[in-house]
Amino acid sequence: MHFRSALFAAALAVSPAGLLQAGQGVTDTTVTFAQVAAMDGPASALGLGMKTGIEVAFAEANAAGGVHGRQVALDAFDDGYEPDRSAAHLRDIVQADAHLGVIGPVGTPTSAASQPVATEAGLPFIGPFTGAGFLRDASLGNIYNIRATYAAETEAWIAHLVDGLGLSQIAILYQDDGFGRVGLDGATAALEKRGLELVSQGTYTRNTVAVKSALLEIRKAEPEAVVIVGAYKPVAEFIKLSRKLKFDPLFVNISFVGSDALAGELAEDGEGVIISQVVPFPWDDSLPMVARYQAALAAHSDAAPGFVTLEGYMVGRVALAALEAAGKDLTRDGYLKALAGLRDVDLDGVVLHFGPGDNQGMDDVFLTRITADGRFEPITMGQGS
Repeated sequence: MHFRSALFAAALAVSPAGLLQAGQGVTDTTVTFAQVAAMDGPASALGLGMKTGIEVAFAEANAAGGVHGRQVALDAFDDGYEPDRSAAHLRDIVQADAHLGVIGPVGTPTSAASQPVATEAGLPFIGPFTGAGFLRDASLGNIYNIRATYAAETEAWIAHLVDGLGLSQIAILYQDDGFGRVGLDGATAALEKRGLELVSQGTYTRNTVAVKSALLEIRKAEPEAVVIVGAYKPVAEFIKLSRKLKFDPLFVNISFVGSDALAGELAEDGEGVIISQVVPFPWDDSLPMVARYQAALAAHSDAAPGFVTLEGYMVGRVALAALEAAGKDLTRDGYLKALAGLRDVDLDGVVLHFGPGDNQGMDDVFLTRITADGRFEPITMGQGS
């Protein structure tokens, strides 16, 4: 059912008094957040993975009694990774006033369309799954990021390829929209710092897998590495087709690609593919935060550990920390003040740092590689493929 129809149908089933009581997503016993993200289509693994991670964090808190006696819930709405749909959902959410805030939105073009709606309405916008720079403007007052920027990821790529491996012939494939162009700008700037430039560029259209023309153009330049700014289905198509054509540079991907989904799509063609990450290694249970995440995931979901669900879990934990700080007399204004008051948020040894003028909790970027068996291994700068 379309979100607007579903929401109004639900409203008709509730008494007027109940509607008033549930204003801003808060009742005496519950608090509800909204997620607007791709739940279908070629980016759906990202939205669904974030949803799972957030729900696991909420379920863990609920099993321990909730926050100030309230159970925490999530309503997810599918935007198909399309900006117009994302903005329409946000306008409906604002009008219905049945959610405390928005959590775990996915994508740069979708966030560019939906974030201004949330900001104008004073609706918290927590943990977007994108490293776009415009979301780091803390003066907007309602946006709180977990992950490092795409600029940090692209710098890590080029440091690894150029400074570490000594490569100089680097090309790029990017999604032809705001997301892709942010990655293009980051890679270009990182290369310029080192007196280099891209040897070739190729693009594809969002929500398609039409990458063959870009591949043929890029291949002409005979690059040593291709850095990629895209989602998992078109990226997998590009890499698989490259392998068939015996075009075998080093492939390096941005975290948004969806590591687990990409590895699944690539199967045997994935060996050696590098992906930058913005959360710790989800299988490193020597980290107390990861061990807790793994336990919560096992208790409340049938999903396997992975980078996207771990990011969702961390986003959920930050939202819960602000709920705890907001106190029992919960309002949206009070919640925004609690978010603004976050400083060092300790997620079992992984500390996120917020402060005046800083609405991004983590700056770390980690490099990983897909192994022959489709798993992941951490790599260090300069470690070859």
